[in-house]
Amino acid sequence: MIRNRLLLLFLSFMVMEGKAQQIPDHEPMMNDVWEAFDELMYKVTTEPDGTTVYTPHFPKVLKDLEDTVVTLPGYMVPLELGRDHRMFMLSVLPLMQCMFCGQNGIPPLVQITMRKGKARFSNDPFKVRGRVHLNTNLEKGSEIQLLDAEVID
Repeated sequence: MIRNRLLLLFLSFMVMEGKAQQIPDHEPMMNDVWEAFDELMYKVTTEPDGTTVYTPHFPKVLKDLEDTVVTLPGYMVPLELGRDHRMFMLSVLPLMQCMFCGQNGIPPLVQITMRKGKARFSNDPFKVRGRVHLNTNLEKGSEIQLLDAEVID
């Protein structure tokens, strides 16, 4: 009986030790800018024909960022095939990690448009600097965009 309890105690410590040494699945990217972008809301209306319409609503914390230059760390999410991209999405999560599987909702994605040249795809995080544009016309891209962006070290 004591032997079984000791074995159970030993195995419990081994499991806890193994969990403590796990490598995180990604580098945390959240900063004040990402936190502000996470405040994006939608106004939901119904058209006379029954169609549901989602219109972006930008709280004050987001409106205050309009036309400011910010630096944003993140992971590239390409919009097209290829290695080099002039336009892509930036996420706090790596491409291979399910964005719907975490806690606290779906993290925001930001559309990046490079000022000149292209950014090379990588699974590693990187930083971009660009001018914030809040887009209400979803036919012209994502709700939150960084324009005239450049990759920085």
